[in-house]
Amino acid sequence: MLHDTLTTFRYQMRLLLREPIWIAIALFQPLLYLALFAPLLKPLVEAQAAQGAQGGFPTGDAWQIFVPGLLIQLGIFGSMFVGFSLIAEIRSGVIERMRVTPASRLGLLLGRVMRDTVVLLLQASLLTGVAVIFGLRVPVTGALITIVIVGLLGVSLSALSYAAGMWLKSEDALAPLLNMVSVPVLLLSGILLPMTLAPKWLRTLSAANPFRHVVDAARVAFLGNTGDEALLWGLLSAVLLAVGGVVVANRVFQRESA
Repeated sequence: MLHDTLTTFRYQMRLLLREPIWIAIALFQPLLYLALFAPLLKPLVEAQAAQGAQGGFPTGDAWQIFVPGLLIQLGIFGSMFVGFSLIAEIRSGVIERMRVTPASRLGLLLGRVMRDTVVLLLQASLLTGVAVIFGLRVPVTGALITIVIVGLLGVSLSALSYAAGMWLKSEDALAPLLNMVSVPVLLLSGILLPMTLAPKWLRTLSAANPFRHVVDAARVAFLGNTGDEALLWGLLSAVLLAVGGVVVANRVFQRESA
């Protein structure tokens, strides 16, 4: 299984490296996030701080609050839509040819997930580095913990996206499904707006959203509060999401390849 995982990973990386435009997009995307979101959100935190209330956001400057949120957003949207590539491979017959080989189905899945996670980690590192140039001050340990959390999200969501692609086998069905899931996850995670502004029933839904705990953990890590309980819950949520995503995707791959 490990051999098949590495073989699939190398094959997928070669496909990526053969298309320089995709490499440029992968590197430019986090910079675009930073350039578009930071100017909009930084005045919000500064205005609230001047009034003596953070409105639900943790204390700290705008970069410490919103850069970890952008990293989690990158982890969500950077890996949730990879299932479309699998549908293209199904249509072209690549997956069918792989099915007749003795290759491990889990290895075929993990190789793809590894490729997506490596790309995501590079994007997250680039975004963090550029934010430091722009004025972010973050402990090295906190930045590394957050990047690890982003990687775990990449494992979870890319695996689930491949599972959905293998199951639906249609872009017309996959697109609305992912949009239906991604928008509520983003809004209920507290990335853009603090959930303390929401009514009680919406705050309850947010508390049940594991991505909310992941976002809180990333912000706590960026502030250097590594002993905070929120960091433990966020790491636990990220690990459970990664394990759960791989387990579900593996079952779908095994069943569809039977």
